[in-house]
Amino acid sequence: MANHRIYKMSFARVYPEYVAKAERKGRTKAEVDEIICWLTGYSHAGLDAQLEKQTDIETFLAEAPQLNPSRSMIKGVVCGVRVEDIEEPTMREIRYLDKLIDELARGKAMEKILRKA
Repeated sequence: MANHRIYKMSFARVYPEYVAKAERKGRTKAEVDEIICWLTGYSHAGLDAQLEKQTDIETFLAEAPQLNPSRSMIKGVVCGVRVEDIEEPTMREIRYLDKLIDELARGKAMEKILRKA
């Protein structure tokens, strides 16, 4: 497994950045939470507990209760890289989340972000 610096970063450190990005575009923290819970299977209480524990990103994803099987439908470019082409599993999961937050910030409907339609 590759040893990327971001893996050991606290999820609680990047979480406010996701919320701020969404809120700058008129979206809400509740929508960010819904996306994270949809992707990882954490409940809202479980997400809050992980944030409080300052869990690193690698552990946050590794301990996710149920990664959503529909996440494989997430396609597109994040940071100049196609998410569907990322081979390293942890980095792919991180980029899936980045892509979903980007879609939220761009005004995409939640039904489409959560791959319901």
